[in-house]
Amino acid sequence: MGQVRVASFSVSLDGFSAALGQDIDNPIGVGGLKLFDWAFATRTFQKMHGTGAGETGIDDDFAAAGFANVGAWILGRNMFGPVRGPWPDESWKGWWGEEPPYRTPVFVLTHFPRDPIAMKGGTTFHFVTGGIEAALDRAKAAAGDRDVRIGGGVATIRQYLRAGLIDRLHLAQTPVLLGQGEALFAGLDLPALGYRQTGYAPSGTVAHVILERG
Repeated sequence: MGQVRVASFSVSLDGFSAALGQDIDNPIGVGGLKLFDWAFATRTFQKMHGTGAGETGIDDDFAAAGFANVGAWILGRNMFGPVRGPWPDESWKGWWGEEPPYRTPVFVLTHFPRDPIAMKGGTTFHFVTGGIEAALDRAKAAAGDRDVRIGGGVATIRQYLRAGLIDRLHLAQTPVLLGQGEALFAGLDLPALGYRQTGYAPSGTVAHVILERG
């Protein structure tokens, strides 16, 4: 049976995983992309986006492991795009162009219905209006024996943590101060929710931390 997990999710030194001011030019808020500089440099990311060889080592090992054995993804509405409220039309299909990196079914949490979108490379976006548990049920059914990866954003991961539905988190503690933004763990008592640290591996750029429940 697969796990429900978060992988390669960056956290700043002051506890934020997204900056403020998300828009079409700033998918993780103004200045937020620097949280993921470590991932952008990896061979895994560069091969996925076809822009170069990329770096190997600890960071790349974790980046690659994040995609291994994943049978379905769950994304929050803001992770899919900056469009708010009812869908104005069918033009927005995500940040990633015609061939997103997921290559599996992706279940997007939203309050507003929309027909599925089949993309190149095997990604199909499904829009779920029934809440986090309905999305997880559909993702598990699609994944079969493989894992379900919760891709974000911050609010989505917080909802799944609060409900005790995430088995494993891989966080990348980045040497960045945002000052303000979306705090990943604010108001959450992780030990009370059953989470403990089970792994730690520093690289030259970030500290990789593993938390598991149970």
